[in-house]
Amino acid sequence: MVRSIAFISLAALALAGCDSGAQPAAQESAATSGENAAPPQLPGQMVRAFAGTELPALKFNDPEGNTLDLGELDQPVLVNLWATWCVPCVVEMPALDQLAAEMEGEVRVLTISQDNRGADVVVPFFESRNFRHLEQWLDPQNDLAVEFSDGGLLPVTVLFDADGKEVLRVAGGYEWDSEEAIAQVKEAISQ
Repeated sequence: MVRSIAFISLAALALAGCDSGAQPAAQESAATSGENAAPPQLPGQMVRAFAGTELPALKFNDPEGNTLDLGELDQPVLVNLWATWCVPCVVEMPALDQLAAEMEGEVRVLTISQDNRGADVVVPFFESRNFRHLEQWLDPQNDLAVEFSDGGLLPVTVLFDADGKEVLRVAGGYEWDSEEAIAQVKEAISQ
């Protein structure tokens, strides 16, 4: 009951997010034409409704074929579920890149794409934006979205401590490079 109430609350917070029901034509437009449009607001809010939830032992590949096993991570990790067709996801990526730079050595920032076309769309997206601190991981089967996103809403970002326990999450876009966000992440992983 508590979990379903929390999902309803997270769904309400993520109204500005994207859903996985977008048609293929719409999936390509955010990655290619969003640069001239005014950026949307990023109304996501940090919540702790799922604190203590275990990091799932799922495996993902990067575009080069390297494997990441979430179950073997032994450091704080910020997992961001996103897609190239999701405008709030695209808008928050530079802030995530800045957060990764700011917190290098303290928190590992993982961007895990939920794009069905995987590396075919993720690699050009990253190349065109020159992110320097974000890792590219692919989840074309959307396994993590099933675990963490009610109804496929994106973006969803979850912070796990070094023991693999969820500390906080944000449904919807967020200003990850703000002083407030950095302070909250630092405070959360120090407990």
